[in-house]
Amino acid sequence: MATTIYHNPRCSKSRQTLALLEEKGIKSSVVLYLDTPPDEKTLRGLLKKLGMTARELLRKGEDEYKTLGLDNPALDEQALVAAMCMHPKLIERPIVVHGARAALGRPPENILGIL
Repeated sequence: MATTIYHNPRCSKSRQTLALLEEKGIKSSVVLYLDTPPDEKTLRGLLKKLGMTARELLRKGEDEYKTLGLDNPALDEQALVAAMCMHPKLIERPIVVHGARAALGRPPENILGIL
């Protein structure tokens, strides 16, 4: 079964999650999502697999979150997904996809439930 990690090497949780996959002997495709942001279809698929809304996946501490006014409750799912596609720094990480399931590696052990 294919495993993919949406990874930011500068993030400690992302590095720990990748190390956990390697420790478990799971080879994974690494997507450096800041360099290659997911398109809208991919991001919607990730949200579905995660069982999360776009708002739940947003990194609220990022400058872009404040600058773009993403705390506005009137913004719908479409607007939030579009913002994350344009500004991938807003996507919480790391996301691990294993087959038809996905988990957010916060904490890294969260991913063990989908492996």
